Amino acid sequence: MSLRGLFKSREEFDLTEGDVGRPLFYLSLPIVVTNLLQTAYNLADTFWIGQYSTDALAAISFAFPMVFLIISLGMGLAVAGSILVAQYTGAGEKREAEYAASQTVGFAGAASLVLGAVAYVFVGDVLALLGPAPDVLRLATGYMEIISLGIFFMFGFFVFISLMRGYGDTITPMLVMLGSVALNVVLDPILIFGWGPFPRWGIEGAAIATVFSRGLALAVGLWIMITGRRGVRIRLRNVIPDLEYGRRLVRIGVPASVEGTGQAVAINLLMFIVGTFSTPVVAAFGIGVRVFSVIFLPAIAVSRGVETMSGQNIGAGKPDRAALTARVAARTTFVVLAVAGVFTFFFADPIVALFTNDDAVIEVGATFLRYVAPSFGFIGIMRSYNGGFRGAGKTLTAAAIAVAMLGGVRLPIAWVASRAMGPPGIWLSFLVSNVVGAIIAYVWFQRGTWRSGDARGPQSTELVDDPADD
Repeated sequence: MSLRGLFKSREEFDLTEGDVGRPLFYLSLPIVVTNLLQTAYNLADTFWIGQYSTDALAAISFAFPMVFLIISLGMGLAVAGSILVAQYTGAGEKREAEYAASQTVGFAGAASLVLGAVAYVFVGDVLALLGPAPDVLRLATGYMEIISLGIFFMFGFFVFISLMRGYGDTITPMLVMLGSVALNVVLDPILIFGWGPFPRWGIEGAAIATVFSRGLALAVGLWIMITGRRGVRIRLRNVIPDLEYGRRLVRIGVPASVEGTGQAVAINLLMFIVGTFSTPVVAAFGIGVRVFSVIFLPAIAVSRGVETMSGQNIGAGKPDRAALTARVAARTTFVVLAVAGVFTFFFADPIVALFTNDDAVIEVGATFLRYVAPSFGFIGIMRSYNGGFRGAGKTLTAAAIAVAMLGGVRLPIAWVASRAMGPPGIWLSFLVSNVVGAIIAYVWFQRGTWRSGDARGPQSTELVDDPADD
């Protein structure tokens, strides 16, 4: 199959008609690539920092959950915008979709500035609560201070991806991400090790490379949306936050933020537990989490594809097609990730060795992967059904499942089992919680209560500028 045949634009398929599997594939494949490129940021940082020092690698292990937490606090707005754009697009209401996108950009920009400022002030104190060694804390704080200053750029690009996805265009964000990652990969070693005329910035160099790359990507994304060249268009006069419309975004977005924030808080609390063990255990945990972020890419991508397809079909008045989309996705991702789990189980040692040459870290990291690998397929089930909930506007349901899986199962098991078993008790908590989360999502979806979902609510066409005005 040619590259042209592999990636098809929204104009070449209809998300509300015909076969379900084919459009879901063409919608999700670019998301897989985009998320793979997104993960390349973290993997590049992990690789080069791993060559720099073990303390720096441990610092990244503490810092990464903090980045996730900050982004998650504001990501609900991006999810809300994506859902509204999807439902309005499915209903054929172009002007309402454009207004939703414009308002999302306005509110998200304001939220990111506030979050970045708060994070910069308090990130050192929060990291200290997780219990890193003094040298590790110093490195992690320096990294996070730079990231905090660049939250506006990082978060803004996520909003661009979400809005384009809601419209059904997943190719454009993929191409923009490709250029941004290429720049980051080039800058990482230059700024970390001080190649050429640049000083040796160490771990802070990785943060600078990430912020600069994301800032450039955001500039390109804004240009695409303002000009309306691809996908949904934003209009500058509609970017100014409208409090009435903001309530609608908050109603949908807060539960989505709770879902993401709950995951981020769980990871940070897990870091508190992990931090009670040695530095090699902390470093191995950081590597394991990054490996999972690659392996779970198909589930994450398909979940977002289900979210878009469900949203557009709900908007088009086709809830049965939305349900079928989620079921097809759950079956497919279970098989794909189960195969990935088998591969990971048998090749755990060489996978971890890609990131470090420390024998102690490799041994612990490989054990972590072998514990969790048998549950990979169940992650696909949970994420697929949660994508269906979000597409229907039932973001609170998706949040409840995620929080129950993490706060009600993973954290308690990790705390109790780690006291009795050591680090393997933490690894066991991942295995059990992944299986339980899939069961909860499947049972809840079968109840069918999500079918009443429609995130759009009362329409506000009078607030939207006519395209002819521009």
